[in-house]
Amino acid sequence: MSPPRLPRLLGVTGAPGVGKSTYAAALAAEHGAAVVPMDGFHYADVELVRRGLLDRKGAPETFDAPGYAALLRRVAAGEDDVVAPAFERDLEQPLAGAVWVPPTGPVVTEGNYLLLDEPRWHAVRACLDEVRHLRVDDDLRRERLVARHVRFGKTPDDARAWVARVDEANARLVEAAASRADRVVDLPDLG
Repeated sequence: MSPPRLPRLLGVTGAPGVGKSTYAAALAAEHGAAVVPMDGFHYADVELVRRGLLDRKGAPETFDAPGYAALLRRVAAGEDDVVAPAFERDLEQPLAGAVWVPPTGPVVTEGNYLLLDEPRWHAVRACLDEVRHLRVDDDLRRERLVARHVRFGKTPDDARAWVARVDEANARLVEAAASRADRVVDLPDLG
């Protein structure tokens, strides 16, 4: 028996460290879907510095939400030549033109703020056929975040401080929007 079909545009959201990328990649592999990460719409550090937001990187205002919505509208319209940005963790920067999106077939887009009830994010939600909100044990999620920050260059103390100051504030925003999801998925430890 084949798995149920995915909608054309499936959104996957959840707090930082919940496992959105892992979940999206598993769905993509199972359904032959493209994955468009919201993180590709991070403002580059040079722009975050200009805006005075580098110390809040990852917060809703550090993303190009209108640009993200514009790309999702193109995907929804089935345009032929859509190429989305990705996020390069080794550089901690967005990478333009990294993900080709086919004009047909399912697309999974994942990110923290797909359901955020703020005007600049409403257009993102309007593009999505379905949104799944992921949850995992908060202690496990925080451990993953600290480990990720250490893996990409922060000291353990700096990583814990960043998680407590920035990531947890963002997690509260994301969880507050969970009731807007079409489905809530409680995840086991995905590694």
